[in-house]
Amino acid sequence: MRKSNFALRLQPSLLEELRGVAEAEDTTLNQFINIAVAEKLAALRTEAYFRKRAARADVPAALKVLDRLGAGKRPLPGDEMPVGAQKKRGARKRRTNE
Repeated sequence: MRKSNFALRLQPSLLEELRGVAEAEDTTLNQFINIAVAEKLAALRTEAYFRKRAARADVPAALKVLDRLGAGKRPLPGDEMPVGAQKKRGARKRRTNE
């Protein structure tokens, strides 16, 4: 792996907090910054990926498929709610409505 140096100027208060967090994470300041940059790049790439996918989506066709799901079909064995799950679900609803 090729490594390179980059002069990074941070505000003193930010650098102080960064040092504290890196120490608490038991890592070096350099490694912490590398990981933070990698996480940000991954988030941006993921956002771009989903924007591309959404741009080519056929929403009306997807909604048609969703409308068909289960239409006119009886539940299959195993589709039942686990015993007690309905009670928990109902209790949760009552609490949020109160």
